[in-house]
Amino acid sequence: MLARSTAFGWCTRMAQTTLSAMFEVQPVSAGRLSALIEQLKAIEDVELPGETERYLNLKASVPSLHFMSMSVFEDAHYDPIFLIEANFDGLPGPFWAQLEQLHGERVREMLRCCKRPSDEAGPLYDAVTATGSRRAVAPYLEARTLRPSVFHHGNRGLTRDRILDEGKLFLATRSELGQSDPAIPNPYRRMTAEQIHQRLRAALLPRFPWLDEPRPARITTGERIGDWLRVLVFALAVLFCLSIPGFLLLGVLWIFAPRAAAWLLAPDWWKLTLGWRQLLVFAGVGAAAAFLLYRFWPARSGEAAPRRSGGLTLSFRNKLTSLAHPVTFSAVLLGLVLVCALAMSAVATLLAVPLAGPDFREVSRLWPLTVRIMTVGVLSALVLSIPAMLLWLRWLERRDSPHDDPPVDERILRQMTRREDRIAQNHMGSIVLVKPGVLRMALFRVGHLGLGLVLRAVATDGYLGSMRTVHFAHWAFVNNGSRLVFFSNFDHSWDSYLDDFIEKAHGGLTLAWGSCTGFPPTRFLVMDGASHGRQFKAWARHSMAVSRFWFSAYKDYTVDQIERQARIADGLRKRTLTREEAVVWARDL
Repeated sequence: MLARSTAFGWCTRMAQTTLSAMFEVQPVSAGRLSALIEQLKAIEDVELPGETERYLNLKASVPSLHFMSMSVFEDAHYDPIFLIEANFDGLPGPFWAQLEQLHGERVREMLRCCKRPSDEAGPLYDAVTATGSRRAVAPYLEARTLRPSVFHHGNRGLTRDRILDEGKLFLATRSELGQSDPAIPNPYRRMTAEQIHQRLRAALLPRFPWLDEPRPARITTGERIGDWLRVLVFALAVLFCLSIPGFLLLGVLWIFAPRAAAWLLAPDWWKLTLGWRQLLVFAGVGAAAAFLLYRFWPARSGEAAPRRSGGLTLSFRNKLTSLAHPVTFSAVLLGLVLVCALAMSAVATLLAVPLAGPDFREVSRLWPLTVRIMTVGVLSALVLSIPAMLLWLRWLERRDSPHDDPPVDERILRQMTRREDRIAQNHMGSIVLVKPGVLRMALFRVGHLGLGLVLRAVATDGYLGSMRTVHFAHWAFVNNGSRLVFFSNFDHSWDSYLDDFIEKAHGGLTLAWGSCTGFPPTRFLVMDGASHGRQFKAWARHSMAVSRFWFSAYKDYTVDQIERQARIADGLRKRTLTREEAVVWARDL
């Protein structure tokens, strides 16, 4: 099934799609809009005759939908905005069309509370919201869709139908393994794991004939390769951009000090790369840069984080197999430098072929010089561009003013808490202001892009690292990049959810949110920040709005339970299991 992704290039093969659509609200109509959303909730949040589940109209009419929410965010700095968040299988077009078929007129009334957009979607808004209009609203909803800057899919590759079918299979296994009459010995108690598998499969196959079908691939080999290639291309592109100042400096030297430039590029006993004299110069510059970074490394008084590791923060506590270990990180960085230099050299040599002519000997003489030029550029990124950027960033960070005690409207807080912890899952939506500045915005955007690519390549087992609570989550920039939206559908309580992230992935949270106004004090973009647990949770709660409408297609399933059900189903799809496979499989029963 094809869908769209924002992780570098926007087009990739995947089972799920995450998106949100934003509409600016007329301030005088904010109350009416909230009332219309509550009316929609009242229509859906009912039990139909003979049913024990709610939201069955939406669940049946939009068969691809996993989660969906509608929220109105009000802020003293901006007019209110209306956001529809959705996580579903397949392409956006069919999803919007199905939603319109079910609640199109109600959505049209909501859109009439919103402002006319000033971009090319303005005429479409007029046609949709005109008095007595019957124009389809789905195209306008799709036109106002936001691209996530970072997203995560828990239980990646599992469609809604597959999750529900495997949930039914799990309940059937529990019923089959259960003992209805305690006076009769349970036959399963005397069986080996292989025998349990064989008997269960034979008992359940008539009711679940899809167990005889091959297991659908959750993530194809092509997708995995493509995800890692995107990470590699991203890293090479960043290194190349950071090398541009070095190339410019080399060009200036070539014009005004040609002898210095010739000495810097002179071949030595390494032939293709630089000699020890040239490398010594870069080592000296790098040592000076390291000294300056060391001086600015400590946090300001009272702002040191209580933890040193976790998330994207480098620490010797991590294993060598972790990218967060300094030795591993340094080795990977040096490898990227070498690959980047060789890749850029190959491209530059090919571009120089028309100038060199058809003579291969001329091209072969260009190759060593090109490698040395690119090596100088990449090394300059490590010893000049990156340290200069980090020092500039640290200079800004030391002058930031975090919001230590943001006010929380008690009335809004009560509304949020009344809607939380009713089922196994919860939902949150948040909007925060982004700090101004060219460097901040560049690092923020690039950091989000890189974080999204890494999550896409690494989080392939249904979980987000060691965290097993996130179903769907995403960030998106709104209002011309001046604000950042965050939505998450997660398991258990709001406090435990954030505690899990603060403990295990505060580096990633700091990278994703650290350039936002009022965020706890950060260091070098990924350190401290979200490690200040109390401050971070107060700041996050301050930025949240009431989720007036929220739908979950499988309200009783946690992320961990969905993965457990998938493992049981995968085992039952196999006709036979080895002894070792059966023992591992039986642990989930």
